[in-house]
Amino acid sequence: MASIVKILRVVSDANRLRILLLLEREELSVAELQEVLGMGQSTISTHLAQLRQADLVEDRRVGKNSLYRLKSENGAAMLADLLAQARLELPEAQLDETAVKTVLRKRQDKMRAFFDEVAGRFGRSYVPGKSWKSVAEALLKLMPPMVIADLGAGEGAFSLLLAQRAKQVIAVDTSARMIEVGTEQARKQGVNNLEYRLGDMEELPIEDASVDLVFFSQSLHHALHPARAVAEAHRVLKPGGRIAILDLVKHRFEEARELYADEWLGFSEAELEGFLESAGFWGIETSVVHREPEGPGFQTLLAVGDKE
Repeated sequence: MASIVKILRVVSDANRLRILLLLEREELSVAELQEVLGMGQSTISTHLAQLRQADLVEDRRVGKNSLYRLKSENGAAMLADLLAQARLELPEAQLDETAVKTVLRKRQDKMRAFFDEVAGRFGRSYVPGKSWKSVAEALLKLMPPMVIADLGAGEGAFSLLLAQRAKQVIAVDTSARMIEVGTEQARKQGVNNLEYRLGDMEELPIEDASVDLVFFSQSLHHALHPARAVAEAHRVLKPGGRIAILDLVKHRFEEARELYADEWLGFSEAELEGFLESAGFWGIETSVVHREPEGPGFQTLLAVGDKE
């Protein structure tokens, strides 16, 4: 921290006081300070250099610009008193306050103009920091702790996500090797509430009425008899439990049978609704939730229902 004498010497200049008053309110660039104070760039830069030497301001890089702000922890009490008095005595202080609001509005207008320009196109291919995985993880944190069955879980990537919040996750798959790999992944990650069970979706190794939520995540099209698998889900659900099915919309990409061992080439909304109704579910909703832009253009269908 600079000496009290040095601080007092620096803040004895009215223009430097005006800068401090502005930076106490908001981070500003040199150009924005120029606009508010009506001074040249070199004058502003000189004042800022002296304020930095006194350890009263600091800056951070934002793209091509630097934003300056008050370093209030240094001589905080004394500086706060000085600025409060300066705000009362400096005739320019009120005008500066009004001017900085205009500057900040221009900054917001620039950002708003960008979004206005890309409206309708924004996010179709890429948005920095936005991913469906991050959205899914955020939504999972909002779920109450439940017992969840992930049917046709494979190696259990989805099961591991669910286990972050669930009371217990039961991951069922017919492949012993998948169960082995998934169990090892859970062990390495220290996940203790995820249990892998070897079994078929149509004959689940799960007790009656023991699960709060059943998920089929791109697995139902591997079942020999999808309606039986949905009926099994109804059996293991507690009263008031829910089922969620994510699967492909019916398509004609026959190669999927060989490439992905698909038994069914997806389902129509009517077919999934029929499975759910026959099993005894109510409050059924279906919708297409994703369309792949590249060929063969698979679409993803979501179906949900409740058990009375």
